[in-house]
Amino acid sequence: MNVVTLSQLQFAATGMFHWIFVPLTLGLSIMTAWMETKYVTTGDETWLRMTKFWGKLFLINFALGVVTGITMEFQFGLNWSEYSRYVGDIFGAPLAIEATLAFFLESVFIGVWIFGWNKISKKTHLVAIWLTAVATNVSALIILLANAWMQKPVGYVIRNGRAEMNDFLALLTNDYGLIKFVHTLMSGYALAAFVIMGVSAWHLLKDNETDFFKRSFKMAATWAFVASILVALTGDFHAAEIAEHQPEKFAAMESIWETKKNVGMSMLVFPDAKNERNAIESLTIPSLLSYMAFRETEGEIRGLKDYPKEMRPPVTPVFLSFRLMVGLGFFMIFSSLVGLVLSRKDNFTDNRLFLTIMVFAIPAPYLAQQLGWLVAELGRQPWIVYGVLKTADAVSKSITSTQVILSLLGFTVLYGMLGAIDIFLLVKYAKKGPDTDVSSIIQVQGRG
Repeated sequence: MNVVTLSQLQFAATGMFHWIFVPLTLGLSIMTAWMETKYVTTGDETWLRMTKFWGKLFLINFALGVVTGITMEFQFGLNWSEYSRYVGDIFGAPLAIEATLAFFLESVFIGVWIFGWNKISKKTHLVAIWLTAVATNVSALIILLANAWMQKPVGYVIRNGRAEMNDFLALLTNDYGLIKFVHTLMSGYALAAFVIMGVSAWHLLKDNETDFFKRSFKMAATWAFVASILVALTGDFHAAEIAEHQPEKFAAMESIWETKKNVGMSMLVFPDAKNERNAIESLTIPSLLSYMAFRETEGEIRGLKDYPKEMRPPVTPVFLSFRLMVGLGFFMIFSSLVGLVLSRKDNFTDNRLFLTIMVFAIPAPYLAQQLGWLVAELGRQPWIVYGVLKTADAVSKSITSTQVILSLLGFTVLYGMLGAIDIFLLVKYAKKGPDTDVSSIIQVQGRG
């Protein structure tokens, strides 16, 4: 493989591994803040125990997320120096803001939250976790706006052989990025809720702390169902954005080869490797695809055959990733709805089959998010900045394939070790269960 392909694999490997931690951090930060709010407003000790227990899993995940995210930025200078030279004035601005504003804010107040349990009042402690959660979500917003600029470049001019920003506000208000942010945020909330439901289900199967984990499951099921619905709704809006601004990606997502109007969505269809739609289609919903793309049933979708072959994204992985992502999304909506209904019944813990399913459902939102990123990034190819800079022109000219292979192997080994540590710690403390005695915290905070 050449340097371009190897550098793509390296960034994909590090990026996808980093994203294992990001959505859980986004979701658990808000949910932990919500639990502590319930404790402060009600004085119910169980909410404090929930805050401590789920907050501990949040901290483990947060630490690994920080470590794995730092290395990605170095790759812009090492593997992708031509990219940095060409668009660094634009792409560097949101990254700098994220580091100096959002990351600094969350780093400071997460420290206050960790070490302030027996030192500050409960209201001050609550403010600390909320500031941490807000900063974490703002960090995601800024990074996703930077990524959205690569998908839909706005507010720039080409000058002196480089892309230069001339409208920072346009970058901050990029509708592609704002929709992407809400979609990503809701998927993070859904993922965190599924983790809480899965861990709670495991303890309920073991008859451990039944009241505690029934409350955790019930709360998480509500979050999961609402967030999963919002993921689907924002995904629909995002698909319309893609159809308008990246029509090749939209055609690849549905394996549309011929340009036509009034296009239906086929529930069962497989793309042909020879770029021809000879596969059997069934369960077609008439006009749905045209409506999704243009909000009108007669909308014309441009087929992949209308684009030069070198300008088409890799169709099969984009198509299959999109279909699997959507399928997992429907599973999340259905299973969280079932959990929401069942958790309100007195005999909820008797549904052992469903509880077992929810334990094994923990990976579902993780997989859905990884597939979503594959659609987003593979579907943009051959562009690294859509319509502005091709991926092949963005890689560093001075590196060799051997150097990239060695660094890729190094990252694989290092990240594999970090992943094993993260899983070990999360499983260890998830299985351990909540602390039984929080009286010392209550006594100290009660004086605040």
